[in-house]
Amino acid sequence: MSAPWWQSAVLYQVYPRSFQDSNGDGIGDLAGITARLDDLVALGVDALWISPVFPSPMADFGYDVADYCDIDPRFGTLAEMDRLVSEAHARGLKVLLDYVPNHSSDQHPWFTASRSSRDDPKRDWYIWRDAAPDGGPPNNWISDFGGPAWEWDAATGQYYAHAFLAQQPDLNWRNPELRAAMLDVLRFWFDRGIDGFRIDVLWHMIKHADFIDNPVNPDWHGGMPEMDRVHQTHSTDQPEVHAIAREMRAIADAAGERLLVGEIYLPVDRLMKYYGGVHLPLNFQLIGAEWHAPSLLALIEGYERALPEGGWPNWVLGNHDRPRAATRFGAEQARVAAMLLLTLRGTPTIYYGDEIGMADVAIPPECVQDPRELREPGKGLGRDPVRTPMAWDDSANGGFTSGEPWLPLHADWPTRNMGVQRDEAGSMWRLYRDLLALRRATPALALGDWAAVASVGEVLAYERRLGDARALVVLNLGTAYAPFALPDWAAGLSVVLSSAGGDADPRLLGPNEGLILA
Repeated sequence: MSAPWWQSAVLYQVYPRSFQDSNGDGIGDLAGITARLDDLVALGVDALWISPVFPSPMADFGYDVADYCDIDPRFGTLAEMDRLVSEAHARGLKVLLDYVPNHSSDQHPWFTASRSSRDDPKRDWYIWRDAAPDGGPPNNWISDFGGPAWEWDAATGQYYAHAFLAQQPDLNWRNPELRAAMLDVLRFWFDRGIDGFRIDVLWHMIKHADFIDNPVNPDWHGGMPEMDRVHQTHSTDQPEVHAIAREMRAIADAAGERLLVGEIYLPVDRLMKYYGGVHLPLNFQLIGAEWHAPSLLALIEGYERALPEGGWPNWVLGNHDRPRAATRFGAEQARVAAMLLLTLRGTPTIYYGDEIGMADVAIPPECVQDPRELREPGKGLGRDPVRTPMAWDDSANGGFTSGEPWLPLHADWPTRNMGVQRDEAGSMWRLYRDLLALRRATPALALGDWAAVASVGEVLAYERRLGDARALVVLNLGTAYAPFALPDWAAGLSVVLSSAGGDADPRLLGPNEGLILA
């Protein structure tokens, strides 16, 4: 039996506002993504995941959905989405959409009805509670964006829950009618040919039925996000969420070989419980990892050990919410990180722009868009720096738009762009392309087993093996030359790719050098 397509695939996250603008309004759109599909094929990825493009007031840039079964006019039309999917499939690319099931927009017709009266049939589609005896919020839950996770509605005399902005009221998945309506959303998009979904904040979807106070965090201090004042023990990761995930999985499986990817920020032992629901509970450990060989080795081995029977691993190096790899590791180590991401066992996700080494962009105060930064400024929580426009060439605005871009580009876009790097030997783009091509041509890298190989200092080494085929990955996470004792079994292998380019000796790695032997 052959492996499902997504096990050997490489996913590519598109943040649509910043990918490619086709009409000069400064905001990327579906037609722009379609126009860049050949560039994704040239890079060598297998599937693109598109962050939300549904109708939205954009209080949280699309994560406040006002209609789950349509496209926001800023991004295009349903017909343009259908064309994107058709054009992608014609090129052998899969398409995943973002599914936002924890909350809707407060402008969604469901919520308009829900807040119109306590007697409205959709009242229970959202989470409404009476005030506490003192008139305040029902409990001490805190929004992930700061402030209470409850908003008072004077017209009906109750609070409604919102894990994020007040403009993002939480849906009540304990209500069977709401549950059925939201599951129908999956069927709607599967029927239109969508190949899967990335499920937003899956672990948030069900709250404790008794709305118990969350435990206070005794280690909280003013420099931390306000959400960390409490531990989200009762407002997230409730046991009932797994039954919902299994319902989603059944719908996906009935639609054919579709993929469900779950956004879940939890410790590894709790993350593993989401297998059997979603195919891939996203593994974000590399984003916050200490970049030292011994700790990374322990992280990888711990994750591999924790996987349940039949659970397929996955790895994420960056996304639309966290600092970019080039900022965290520096330009040279970002190349080594790319090699790590694309040679570990499992399905990797590339964040747009990482393939040209984009780093976080300093956003002037007057240009800040992100509500998280606006609500808790100066704490480093803002997401604008990692959502800036992609640079495609050295024309105005990097070829992203003919208008005024919604966020500023990185300052070095005239040289750090796809067009320049595509023609430049040793560029980051070419490294990603070569890694992806090697992965595609080497089944041991795409589907083989993983095993650590003995190393010392800042060298991380591991074997990938499928049947008799073996590959060896050796990564120098340090800035000095590093010796490596080549194992006897690898004596017949040769270096097929170096992150640093040029001649390479696996017995003495250069600073910031990664090697693949096969």
